Amino acid sequence: MSRFWFSAGRLPDEALLSGLATGDPELAVTFVRRFQHTVFGVAIAVTGDPQLAEDIAQQTFERAWRHAQIYDSRRGSVATWLTTIAHNLAIDAVRSRRPEPVAPEDLDAILGVVSDTPEQHALADEASSHLRAAVAELPREQGRALVMAGIYGMTAQQVADWEHIPLGTAKTRIRAGMGKLRNTLASPKRGDHVQ
Repeated sequence: MSRFWFSAGRLPDEALLSGLATGDPELAVTFVRRFQHTVFGVAIAVTGDPQLAEDIAQQTFERAWRHAQIYDSRRGSVATWLTTIAHNLAIDAVRSRRPEPVAPEDLDAILGVVSDTPEQHALADEASSHLRAAVAELPREQGRALVMAGIYGMTAQQVADWEHIPLGTAKTRIRAGMGKLRNTLASPKRGDHVQ
């Protein structure tokens, strides 16, 4: 009986995934090496945290190992399946780490003050300055509701509860603030010449 030697690195993705499922150590290592940069890249892009991205990459490969038998090539490539797992795990991790909303009494200070830290100067560009100025021009209640919903990810119901106002009022403030913001940002800037 002749034995054929092959390089695991040349195997198709599906064969490596099957090898991962069977617990073949050589195929498992090859599988991880083939996709580690892609999986880590997805995780770091979503989380922005290298340590968390490493954890998510490890969880992704563990999940792929546990669920390799349910992979269906008709629904997409192995790379697509794996990056979808990584993306979903990263989104879940970010959601679980979402900071608590700022207290309402602190929101007024945040809306009215632009930080002068070097990091803020490095990140600030003309568009963000224009956006901050446009939000600052909104009526106080609309600005607060818009920041709570847009920046802190609060639902209209959460804004209503936080501000002790009816749900309809919260929705109106958010909608009106967005409309005014959209009009302000869409209008030509001063000094722009329209012909």
